[in-house]
Amino acid sequence: MEVEARTKYVRISPKKAREVSREIQGLPATEAEALLSFIPRKAARLLRKTLKSAIANAENNHDLSSDELIISKAIVEEGPTMKRWRAGARGSPKPICKRMSHFHIVLSET
Repeated sequence: MEVEARTKYVRISPKKAREVSREIQGLPATEAEALLSFIPRKAARLLRKTLKSAIANAENNHDLSSDELIISKAIVEEGPTMKRWRAGARGSPKPICKRMSHFHIVLSET
């Protein structure tokens, strides 16, 4: 049985979030949650929120114990990019890309 949770349109660069998501793949869910609580990055805080949602989905919708869950996938996909402009040399516009991410966490039973 697989249980999933998604968080979409998160205002963080996918590259920064993928660094944290690679750390938790394959870990038990409770251990991954403890690990994310000690990583001092914005991506860790946001991924922990998504992981807690996936654990709650497993417990409430599928009657699974959180001790038996393992993170089978922790995927960070690229979302839309907000395009902004800032004045450059001699008034010319310089682009600024504000990137967004979509988080997808899949839990499976052991």
